Amino acid sequence: MVDRDGYRPNVGIILTNAKNQVFWGRRIRQDSWQFPQGGIQHGETPEQAMYRELQEEVGLQPCHVRILGRTREWMRYEVPQHWVKREWRGSYKGQKQIWFLLRLVGRDCDVCLRASCHPEFDAWRWNDYWIEMDSVIEFKRDVYRLALNELVRYLPPVKSARHFDAHGQAQGSH
Repeated sequence: MVDRDGYRPNVGIILTNAKNQVFWGRRIRQDSWQFPQGGIQHGETPEQAMYRELQEEVGLQPCHVRILGRTREWMRYEVPQHWVKREWRGSYKGQKQIWFLLRLVGRDCDVCLRASCHPEFDAWRWNDYWIEMDSVIEFKRDVYRLALNELVRYLPPVKSARHFDAHGQAQGSH
């Protein structure tokens, strides 16, 4: 489903852990890392598509996450023509995305990259929220930065651990 401007409706997912680190998945047989994302099917809301894609790509159920925020408007990126299937050339420009910021309330072991018959990722890792984008395919970098910038305001503060001296006195936080 492509809109009249040539963009396919899509959702992007920024999944965070309790340390405000973000989930990165490595594309199968590629050396590029990305956030989970996927198309919105006919009749689906962006939120429904987000939960479906989260389950298909990462194996997480709605009970494993909490929505912290979402982007207000569509964010677009264009796909270079040599990446576009021949039959779509001329009518397809790229993706328009609604981005969701999620908190993992489950455990790391709940992640399952083989939850669907067609896995997208062969590895995953947690990275700092503001990691360099050089491992992301070039044409997606700007929309990633826009989404991260818009959604950072929804991140809760990280709970810090207190350390105690030999007398049980708190020594500040880390």
